[in-house]
Amino acid sequence: MKNLLKKYKSVIKFILTFLIVYLVLSLCYKLYLDRSSGSKYYPDFITNLVAKQSSELVGAMGYDVHYLAHENEPSLKLILNGKYVARVVEGCNSVSVIILFVAFMVAFAGRLKPTFFYTLAGGVLIYAVNIIRIAILSIGLYNYPWRREILHTAIFPLIIYGMVFILWMFWVNRFSSINKKHE
Repeated sequence: MKNLLKKYKSVIKFILTFLIVYLVLSLCYKLYLDRSSGSKYYPDFITNLVAKQSSELVGAMGYDVHYLAHENEPSLKLILNGKYVARVVEGCNSVSVIILFVAFMVAFAGRLKPTFFYTLAGGVLIYAVNIIRIAILSIGLYNYPWRREILHTAIFPLIIYGMVFILWMFWVNRFSSINKKHE
């Protein structure tokens, strides 16, 4: 048993670090969501900001767009040219994806400064791509409502998770201390 633990020490360390960071950040995010209930930014500040920024991007593309609180659920409706096309729920704000990214980055950390800046830049990129994703998805749902299922469940999740995967692979192959140990 001792030999197995020694042999797989780096794998065990990665898994434990990933799980601890992921659980701590997820718990902090849940506390944030719990404290957001009843705030002036519905349903919470980050989701509200994502809906606002996505709406502004769609508006910059020439659409008459606005967002408003959904009357039956904690989400925001996106209205394009008078047509309700999408809703922005808490799960659309990219925080959960950023938490997953950060946990992976910490678990595969290299030197402190490059890890910090790559993680920060990656988080900002994930957030920005998510805003673009929601804007394009909204326009797609407006123009091609019969493609709703493929747009929402396949193409656009693939964009955000595919980008995260590419960021991870780039990190592991270029900067991670794990990669340096095997050279």
